[in-house]
Parts: sequence; C-alpha cells; structure tokens
Amino acid sequence: MAILQVENIQKSFGAIKVLDGISFSMEKGDVLSMIGSSGSGKTTLLRCLNFLERPDGGRILMGDEVLFDAADVHTHRESEIRKKRLHFGLVFQNFNLFPQYTALQNVMLARELLAKEQPDWKQNKRIIRQEIEAASMELLTQMGLKDRMGNYPHQLSGGQCQRVAIARALNLHPDILCFDEPTSALDPELTGEVLRVIRELADQNTTMIIVTHEMTFARDVASKVIFMDEGKICEMGAPQDVFGNPQMERTKQFLANYAQQG
Repeated sequence: MAILQVENIQKSFGAIKVLDGISFSMEKGDVLSMIGSSGSGKTTLLRCLNFLERPDGGRILMGDEVLFDAADVHTHRESEIRKKRLHFGLVFQNFNLFPQYTALQNVMLARELLAKEQPDWKQNKRIIRQEIEAASMELLTQMGLKDRMGNYPHQLSGGQCQRVAIARALNLHPDILCFDEPTSALDPELTGEVLRVIRELADQNTTMIIVTHEMTFARDVASKVIFMDEGKICEMGAPQDVFGNPQMERTKQFLANYAQQG
C-alpha cells in the first residue's frame, strides 16, 4: 500500500500555472529524486506537500488519511494543517537555523514546542525535556556533530549547518523527509559530506523526496525519479530508465545539457 498518494495537484500564482496535474505515489522506504530545470515547479510541489503553499486542486493522502482535498473545506483548516504538516520534514536550501541558539537547541526546539502542547507537560516537564535532549544529541552524533553541539550556526560550516537542519527535521519523526536542493548553498567541497548523510539515511530505509541538481547523486540514491518540466511530470520511472533510456525528447535534452556541463 502506498504511504503517499498525490493526485492531480494544481497550483497557480496569478495567471501562471506552476503545477499542472501532478500525480505520483510512494511506498515506505522509497527515495524519490525530482529533477528538472529551475522554474519547473519542483520546489512549489515540495511546499504544497508540506502545506507551506495550499494547492488549488487535487488531493494528498498519507495511507488512508486524506491530508488535503481541494473539494473538502474541512481539510483546509489551519488547526488541521498544523497536525498534517508533521507527516513531512523539510530541509531547506539555506538551513533556516536560529542564529541565537546552539546546534543542540536548534534540534530540540520544535520537538519541545510540540511537547508543551501535550496535557502531561507540566507534570513531567523535566523528564520529557531530558528525553528530547538525549534524542537530539543522538541525532547530532549520527550526523557527525558530536563535538559541535554547543556551537552556534555562525561557528559552523555550511555543511555542518545543513546536517544540523537534517537532524532537526528527523527529530520530529516524519513519515517522509523532504530535501529542497540540500547542497545548493554549499561550496563544492562541502557538498559531499551532506550527500553522504543522505545516502546513509537511504540505506536506513528512510522515505525521502529529494529535489536536486546533482544528477549523479539523483541517479545513484533514488528508487524512483521524476523529471518535471513546465509544471508537469514529463517522465517518471526507475533511475536506470530515466537516466539510461529516457523516452521523452525534453528529458533527453535536459540530461544532455547536464552531461555537457559535467
């Protein structure tokens, strides 16, 4: 059974149609690479899945749960959207860390805010906070940042900041972890360390959607690839098929351009 079902998602900004009938599904443990030229709609699609943008049409389902239905006003309520957002973790291009907090505090913050909304927070505050801190420290250790937990973002490299952001997203236990160009803000020499972490997550059966311009990485890490063009899915399939034997002329042109740049 599909963990995620996306059906006919539409999104326009004014007269510009940015997403035009996007449909796909994912199983648990899938790694979906989304590739395409800038402006093809990839980031807008991620933002719709994370409810940072609201689609104009279509449905989003997580298992049997309808997260969003353009025809059902009930699924548009902000109180409902906040809960549904927790199904997805989003790692941004530019980290979006709070500069006034240490790496550890950045990772703990969102989970602690959620815990404060629970009825047992006041009685068990100390224990819950200790549990959150221990889990956050474990994630930062997993990211290779055991010795950087007390550092502030300005004391970290771009690659280290991005790994803090990945730990923060994982700390909320999302069903699907989403990456929006995770290496675009990094120097080339720092790109490898972030890609290595994402590969390790894929090896651990983490379900992920990755928007990337790193074609070799997109091919090697993915179980499924989507090539988007002008707000539509132009081609979708196994990486060996999309990269090795593309069927659409537009896909061939796009991959040829990247091959020339390489």
